[in-house]
Amino acid sequence: MTQPIKGIFVNLPVKDLERSRDFFTQLDFNFDPLFTDETGSCMIIGENIYVMLLIEDYFKGFTHQAIADTSSQNEVIVTLLATTKAQVIELCEKAAAAGAEDQPVENTEKFMYYRRFKDLDGHLWEIMCFNMKEMK
Repeated sequence: MTQPIKGIFVNLPVKDLERSRDFFTQLDFNFDPLFTDETGSCMIIGENIYVMLLIEDYFKGFTHQAIADTSSQNEVIVTLLATTKAQVIELCEKAAAAGAEDQPVENTEKFMYYRRFKDLDGHLWEIMCFNMKEMK
């Protein structure tokens, strides 16, 4: 590849767009009104990093495969890199207060700390931070 990638859009199907927007708003994420309508909302994660929350019927128009049943399957782990352990904890606690399902994980690596939760549609999110001084 001759040029670096300029950004990323992750597309996730949701059952109730307003409920999903409310959930992520409680986690302090904002939405880009230019890419938001009744079929989807563009959540801003960071510079050139976005998650498109798309109602299931609209999402189905982009693929010929069934939407994963997140009650028994994982289709993706969306991992966000936090700057500190405190930020990991804060974001996961906000998610739990907003209705997320905690997904316990064992942190065995000294150089990283992470936690996971499932959002209201069962998508698995991992929030992680690294301590580069501890990394081998």
